[in-house]
Amino acid sequence: MRLRLEGVRRAVIVAPHPDDEIIGAAGLIQALRRRGSEVRIVVVSDGAASHPGSAKWPSDRLIAARARESLHALRRLGVCRKEVTFLRLPDGGLSARGARCRPVLNQALQRLGEMDMLVGPALTDAHPDHRAVAMVLRDHRFGGRRLTYQVWPPQRRMAARGRAVVMMGGAAAKGSLIRSHRTQLGAITDDPQGFSIAAHELAVFAHPVEYFVEER
Repeated sequence: MRLRLEGVRRAVIVAPHPDDEIIGAAGLIQALRRRGSEVRIVVVSDGAASHPGSAKWPSDRLIAARARESLHALRRLGVCRKEVTFLRLPDGGLSARGARCRPVLNQALQRLGEMDMLVGPALTDAHPDHRAVAMVLRDHRFGGRRLTYQVWPPQRRMAARGRAVVMMGGAAAKGSLIRSHRTQLGAITDDPQGFSIAAHELAVFAHPVEYFVEER
């Protein structure tokens, strides 16, 4: 079943890391912008933990690069720089620093003002940073529509109970957006233990049908 988007004037998409907004919701962002809806993005963590052993990519360089990658991909979807908020909380430590994550994210959402739709990670996501963000969003006072998406593990688990959004341009379009995140796809080569999206994971992430669960 397709996700209804009629009447959505302003949506906020929350990403735990720079790239989750594309992996989890690129098709939704595209669909909303095509309808003329305003879309705001909140990226919670700084993304610095993906390659801690890289000498060529110290944290400051990596944080800046990951933000640029997100902005580049979002610009292709019609979302400009002023519509993106980077909170730059510590990557990999959102659950351990819940006392900090909660007020910072809540304040950011309050500053964005009225919205019709709030979208963020699912409580069932396997990544602890994603679950930490999901818990804050679950408790955030908001009277509009709440949607959740799941990134980890990379499989179509939400299809059975989710509502679908189909990305125009198909897997090629979504895969191209994900490839904007070069730091997460093997561009950093001097950290053998660093994170890189595997080919089979990319194939799942690039699937043109996204599923969202509408929370009550």
